[in-house]
Amino acid sequence: MAETDYQRSIGQGFASQPAVLRILDANLDRSREGLRIIEEWCRFGLNQRALTEECKQLRQLIAQWHSDEIRAARNTPQDPGTDLTHPQEQVRSSVAQVLQANFCRVQEALRVLEEYGKIVSPEMGEACKQIRYRVYSLESQLTEHLSSHRRLQKLLQSRLYLITSPVENLLDVVEASLQGGVTLVQYRDKTADDLTRLHTAKALKELCHRYDALFVINDRIDLAIAVDADGVHLGQQDVPVALARQLLGSQKIVGRSTHSPDDLDRAMREGVDYVGVGPVYETPTKAGRAAAGLDYVRHAVNHATLPWFAIGGIDLENLHEVLSAGAERIAVVRAIMQSEQPTLATQFFISQLNRQQTLHSIHTRFRSNESIN
Repeated sequence: MAETDYQRSIGQGFASQPAVLRILDANLDRSREGLRIIEEWCRFGLNQRALTEECKQLRQLIAQWHSDEIRAARNTPQDPGTDLTHPQEQVRSSVAQVLQANFCRVQEALRVLEEYGKIVSPEMGEACKQIRYRVYSLESQLTEHLSSHRRLQKLLQSRLYLITSPVENLLDVVEASLQGGVTLVQYRDKTADDLTRLHTAKALKELCHRYDALFVINDRIDLAIAVDADGVHLGQQDVPVALARQLLGSQKIVGRSTHSPDDLDRAMREGVDYVGVGPVYETPTKAGRAAAGLDYVRHAVNHATLPWFAIGGIDLENLHEVLSAGAERIAVVRAIMQSEQPTLATQFFISQLNRQQTLHSIHTRFRSNESIN
């Protein structure tokens, strides 16, 4: 619709209806403000160029309908809605709540614009309708990115990785470790039938999410999809990482076992989210596989560019050796799954890992100060 036609319709349709102009003015502002709040997180929170550009384009499309005639109808001093509020509007406990509230704000405003805009012109109503559909799509895309962002942040914060083994009281042991502070759990069972694995995986996922912990499934992408797990862990002989990403979706975590520097280099090129480095010691969990040893841990310290977990035979007695080699994250199986007090074992591991992280931070600052001086 040409600008002159639009302005003519304003003049013809609203000479006696200033209230409709005020409705359009308020909701044009409201929708653009809400989109700007969303755009800022896409830009600075997620560093997502495509989503940022979409927000910007939507704001500009809406702005095209904000004519001088509509702006001139604004009457803020006599607006009874400026003093109205609700207690829920005063509280935002997370970025996710901020975004959700503003998506609702934008969508509601666009619906108002769609209906009242039809009085101005059919073109305005239709344009706002199409913009509203694009906002729905934007919300879906951003939800996926937020899920991925949350998972990766949780992964970066995780120092202790519990990998399960088949035990009679599996759920009780896992819950005890969650109570001890573990935030990353992998379900691993090579012997159970598929139906048992499915039921167990579902129960474990619900348990982990109750404690705000990540839940990953070993090898089985189909099970990970079926229970909506946070990701999958792949061995060297499992499906390619690219296929796992395609099947799971880009927002899920993909990890890979590595046993040598070549494995590590390949995993980093494949774009996994984390790797296991080991086995550090020989372990019945990987029967027949020679230990990669502490030298491989030291190699990972100097060459890994993504989160990595030392794994393989690590227990309460040899933990100090692994940490002394430079590891800051570890994965354990028997040391927790077969412990008589899994909560205490978990707490001990985490306390030592936190201590190692603190010492590393102090050492890094010391070296930085030395280089400056």
